[in-house]
Amino acid sequence: MHEHRNIKIEEGAKRLILVGNPNVGKSVIFGVLTGRYVTVSNYPGTTVEVSRGSATVGGERYTVMDTPGVNSLVPMSEDERVTRDILLHEKAHCVIQVGDTKNLRRALLISIQLAEIGLPFSLALNMIDEARSRGWKVDIERLSVLFGIDVIPTIATQRWGIDELIATVSSQRVSHFKISYGADIEDAIHTIETFLPGAFISKRAVALMLLSGDETLNVWLHKNLSEDAVKKIEDIRYAVQSRYSEPLSYLLNIERLKVVDRIVADVVTVESASGGRAARFIGKWSMHPVAGIPILLAILYLMYMFVGQFGAGTSVNFLEKIVFGEYLNPWATRVVKTLIPIKIAQELIVGPYGLITMALTYAIAIILPIVGYFFIFFGLLEDSGYLPRLAVMVDKIFKLIGLNGKAVLPMVLGLGCDTMATMTTRILESKKERIIVTLLLALGVPCSAQLGVILGMLGGLSFKATLWWGGVMIFIMLLVGFLASKVIPGETSDFLLEIPPIRVPKFSNILIKTLVRIEWYLREAVPLFVLGTLFLFILDKIAILNILEKIASPVIVHFLDLPARATEAFIVGFLRRDYGAAGLFVLQRDGLLSPVQVVVSLVTMTLFVPCIANFFMIVKERGLATAVWMSAFIFPFAILVGGVLNFILRTFEVRL
Repeated sequence: MHEHRNIKIEEGAKRLILVGNPNVGKSVIFGVLTGRYVTVSNYPGTTVEVSRGSATVGGERYTVMDTPGVNSLVPMSEDERVTRDILLHEKAHCVIQVGDTKNLRRALLISIQLAEIGLPFSLALNMIDEARSRGWKVDIERLSVLFGIDVIPTIATQRWGIDELIATVSSQRVSHFKISYGADIEDAIHTIETFLPGAFISKRAVALMLLSGDETLNVWLHKNLSEDAVKKIEDIRYAVQSRYSEPLSYLLNIERLKVVDRIVADVVTVESASGGRAARFIGKWSMHPVAGIPILLAILYLMYMFVGQFGAGTSVNFLEKIVFGEYLNPWATRVVKTLIPIKIAQELIVGPYGLITMALTYAIAIILPIVGYFFIFFGLLEDSGYLPRLAVMVDKIFKLIGLNGKAVLPMVLGLGCDTMATMTTRILESKKERIIVTLLLALGVPCSAQLGVILGMLGGLSFKATLWWGGVMIFIMLLVGFLASKVIPGETSDFLLEIPPIRVPKFSNILIKTLVRIEWYLREAVPLFVLGTLFLFILDKIAILNILEKIASPVIVHFLDLPARATEAFIVGFLRRDYGAAGLFVLQRDGLLSPVQVVVSLVTMTLFVPCIANFFMIVKERGLATAVWMSAFIFPFAILVGGVLNFILRTFEVRL
C-alpha cells in the first residue's frame, strides 16, 4: 500500500462513488471534488488501487471513491471485480457515472447496469467538446427522460459543467429504466431473487450476475446463504442455460447492446463530414511521416502569425497602451491617491508592483488577448480532426524516446494547461510512458498563456528567431526523452487510436470552447498574478528583491547575459511560468532585451521549473519523490541550456 497526502476518512460521511469506462475523465472529476488530499491504497485482497478522498457537497461531507475503469459490471477482470465489489459491499449514497460522449455506446452499457443495480446515480457525458468536433449532437434532455436521471454534459479537464454535475448529487434518483430479457430468463431472475439476502445493490442485479456465471460472487454467496440455497440457485442457472445454445452471459449482453443501440439511434445525430476530396487529401497526407511535416510547418506558421503577430501585436498594443495606458491606469492612480492618503497602500494598488498597474495589466492587457487568440487557434485544430493525425505522424519519432504517438495527445493538451495534461497522462498504458510524458510536460511544454507570450515576443523578431527557439526546444525534448527512455525501466505499449474525419470547424463550437477556456483562465490564473505581484511588492519593500538580483547576477547577468531585472521574471516564474514570460515581454517592449537575449531568455523560461499547480499535480500523480527529483533536474538544466545557447549564438555571431 502507498499513500499520497493521507487523510482520515470520516466515519459518518456519506459515500459518493465514481464509476465509468477506462480513460473517461473520472480521475479529473475526482480531483476537482477532493483536491490534493487523497488516500491511494490497494483494495482488500487485490493488487488494484482505489483512490479515496473527502468532499463537501451541498453542506454534507462525503467520502469519494474513484473506482477502476470498467467495461461491464459483470466482472471479467480484477479491475471490474473491484468496482463491482465496491458497489456490493460499500453502501453508496450516490453514484456519478462518467462517460465518454464520443463513445456513448460503451457508456450506456454501464448506465443500463447501474439502473439494474438500483442505486441513485447521475451521468456525466464528458468530452462533449470532442464529440461535437466529430459532428455528434446528443439530445441530453431525451436521454435524461429515458433513464429518469440527471444527465450533464461536461469537459472535465476545463471544469466546464462540473458545478452543474456536483449540484445533482443531492437530488439523485434511481433510474426507472428496465430491460425485459424474455419469459424464461425473467422467471429465473424472480426465482433466484427469493433466495438472495438483502444487499446494497438490487437483488435483480445480483440475480443477473449469477445467471451470467459470475463466479466471483461465490464467496459472498457462501457467506450469506446456506449450501442448499446456493445449490438451488446453481440448478436454476443450469436449467435456463440448457435451453440456449449460447452462454447466458453472451445473451444478456447482446440484449443490453441492442437496447443501447436503439437509445443511441434515438438521441444522437451525426452530421456528415465536411470537405470532400480536399479534406480527404489533407486527412491522408497529414498522417504521413514525411509529407505531414510541411503541413505541420504550415500550421505552426499560421499560429505564429495569428497569435504572435495579430494577438500579441495589434490586440496587446490596443489594450495595454490605449485602454490601460491612457485610460484605466491613470484614472485608477488618480482615484487611489485621492481616496487613500497612505503612500504604501497607494503603491500596493497603483505603484510599480501595483495590483492594478502590474497584476491586472499583465493578466488582462498582455496575457488575456494572447491567450484568447491561442484558444481560438487551438480550438480550430481540435475540431478539424488534425490532432489525432499529428499523433499518427509522430509515432515513429516518439518510439525513439520510449513512447508512441498517443503520447502526443497529453503533450498537445499541455499547450492548454500542463497541470490538467499531467492528469491526462493516465490515458497512456504503461508507467514508463506516464513518467516520461510527465517529465517532458514539466520540462518543455509551454502552457497556453506562456506560449502565447512567447509567440508574441518572437513575433517582434524575425521568423529565424522562432526557428531557433523551436529547434532548441525540440532537440532538448527529444534528447531528454531519449535519455529518460534508457534510464526508466518498462515497455512501450501498442499504439491504437481512433481517427475522426477531417472537418470544417463550426463557429459556434469554437466560440463556446474559447469562452469556456477564457473563463478558466480568469478563474485560475488571474488570482495567481495578483498573488505574484503582492509577493514582488513585499520583496521590494523589504529590500530583498535587490539582494536576490545581486545573488542571481552571476547566473542571470554573466552566464545567461540578461539584464538584472530579468531576475524578477524568473522569481515569479516559480509561481506561474506565464507570469514570468509576461515579465520578459515587458522587458522586450521597453527595449531592454536584444534579439539574442530574447531567444535565450525564452528558452530558459520555457524549460524552467513547473508552476506550483503543476508541481502539486505531479506529486498527486507520480508521488512526492518523483516531483522533487524532476524539479531538481529541471532547474539547473534550464539554466545550463540557456547558458550554452547564449554562448553558441554570441560565439558564432548569429543574427536574429
